[in-house]
Amino acid sequence: MNTITNLAFATGLLASAAEGQTLNFDGATTGVAPPGWTATKTGSGAPKWTVEKDDSAPSKPNVLKQSGEASYPVCLKNDSSLKDGFVEVKFKPISGKVDQAGGIVWRAKDADNYYIARANALEDNVTIYHVVNGRRTEKKRTAMKVASNAWHRLRVDFSGEHFTVTCDGTKAIEWDDKTFSEAGMVGVWTKADSVTLFDDFSCGAK
Repeated sequence: MNTITNLAFATGLLASAAEGQTLNFDGATTGVAPPGWTATKTGSGAPKWTVEKDDSAPSKPNVLKQSGEASYPVCLKNDSSLKDGFVEVKFKPISGKVDQAGGIVWRAKDADNYYIARANALEDNVTIYHVVNGRRTEKKRTAMKVASNAWHRLRVDFSGEHFTVTCDGTKAIEWDDKTFSEAGMVGVWTKADSVTLFDDFSCGAK
């Protein structure tokens, strides 16, 4: 096994030219945020992003877990810069009285400026937003069953100002927006008191 392959397995990152990169967190140290990511938030509060072992993980043994409380916990992949491409993640909403959300972020300038698509198990819907200077604005939502304590797959494909969001393989939203037109970071997102697990995060250019 060569050095690059060793490094990929050590960090839990598997690369594919056709599918982009898939990160499963399996080589990361548990109990702390994953290396190469900025574990942060939009707004106030105290998010808690940690890699944890979970027997239900689609790619065992580890997942990325958000278990703190904040306005909008955000975890951004530091070395990412995508203008046109896709982001996809498997997520499992565990609990939350205010929210049970899992989301993906793209074209992020920082923790206060980005696009977000999220699925919510308390509301049974999928919604797309943009966040500008820390303020979130809803653009479009679609009613869709999102079960608690179950793994789901959320994906967004973005090209120019056109975005397509799918959840569990079903198209949920198509939307056009030109607020953020340049390349930016990608990542994952929750809201409020959501306790959410993430696994098999993938992204790639198109």
